[in-house]
Amino acid sequence: MTSSLPLLAGAALVAGLVGGPPARPVTDAAPPRTGRAGPAAAAHRTHPADANGANGVPGATGVSGAAGAVAPVAAGIADVADVVEHAAADDAPGRRRVLDYWTPQRMAAAVPIGVLGKVTGLLGGRRAATGGDRPAAPAAGRPGDLTVKDLPAALAAGGDHRAVSAHGRPAAATERLAAPAAGTRRAAPVTGARWVTGGSVAQTTGRVFLTVGGVDYVCSAGSVRSANRDLVVTAGHCVKDGAGAWADNWVFVPGYDRGRQPYGQFTARRMFVAGPWARGADDSYDVGMVALNTRNGRHLGDVVGAQEIAFGTPRGRPAHGFGFPADAPYDGEHLVYCAGPVHDDPHEQTTDQGMRCDMTAGSSGGPWLTGFDAVTGRGTITSVSSFKYSDDHGTMYGPYFGSTVRDLHTVAERS
Repeated sequence: MTSSLPLLAGAALVAGLVGGPPARPVTDAAPPRTGRAGPAAAAHRTHPADANGANGVPGATGVSGAAGAVAPVAAGIADVADVVEHAAADDAPGRRRVLDYWTPQRMAAAVPIGVLGKVTGLLGGRRAATGGDRPAAPAAGRPGDLTVKDLPAALAAGGDHRAVSAHGRPAAATERLAAPAAGTRRAAPVTGARWVTGGSVAQTTGRVFLTVGGVDYVCSAGSVRSANRDLVVTAGHCVKDGAGAWADNWVFVPGYDRGRQPYGQFTARRMFVAGPWARGADDSYDVGMVALNTRNGRHLGDVVGAQEIAFGTPRGRPAHGFGFPADAPYDGEHLVYCAGPVHDDPHEQTTDQGMRCDMTAGSSGGPWLTGFDAVTGRGTITSVSSFKYSDDHGTMYGPYFGSTVRDLHTVAERS
């Protein structure tokens, strides 16, 4: 989104947003346009999960809190990479603090979204209904939180529908057990079903627990191939609140299932987001990468493995999206997936691609894999779950992995 819009709340968007120049072999450029967007371009976006904070968390480099200079990092590509870095729990006391923080009670109480008491409030965003560029933290316990069931009354009272969270379809339509059709080349689309087949994806995908602005949240992430063997990819808004706060108490729990943590918790040591996200929460660059500390001396990649990652792949390739949706009708306790064709953003507001998917809050940051093998559970990560338009809860959008995300990965894997 643009810098004046909420991170998780939908708001009016400016048509014609495009990414970087198309001259590079791997590009972030938007697909060719077929004409001006119609009335649908005024639709508004809401993120399916996220961090909502008010106060900046001091950063080691790049953006700190709500303001600060953005500087490229990492030797070798510092002159070309637009990447912002933040030091997390990169020493033994820091790791211990984070691990001690996440008691079972805190994990159970973490929320996927933070809607304020009015529809115009934040969904974890950068701008309160009263204005200003810094986010407003929800009140403790959020007694006035608004959910979709409150929407008719809110609209009747003159509320603004634009900041409503992206809830999923009724339970009968989404909460079902379904294994993918192994070996089929053209399987029917899946819009939100439990993943029961296992394989690598069940190990490499996990839940993220984080704190921003004093509130505990959940997201999703996936282990990705990297030189340091410690890297996960997730949504940018699961790492940094746009131009606002960095996340704290950040842990990745691979293979999570109904409270079980078979591989334990991996704490963050360094966090990375692209410059366009750090400066203005541009949804076309809603990608974050986090380098993790080892656990018992072992790297994440050595424990659970990692999925491949690719940049500049042909647009429109079918994908499987995975995550841990926690908003109704889901409960965040199971790995859920969507599968099917993807398409460009019909509103032309981002360079993202969309997939029919009923996953809800908590799925943000979950990996999208192309060339996915349902038998082995392996594929190539080419996007992550990012946002939904508030007038289309059945389509999930994910950023296109072009040159900017390639540079982000290059920096992060060298950390």
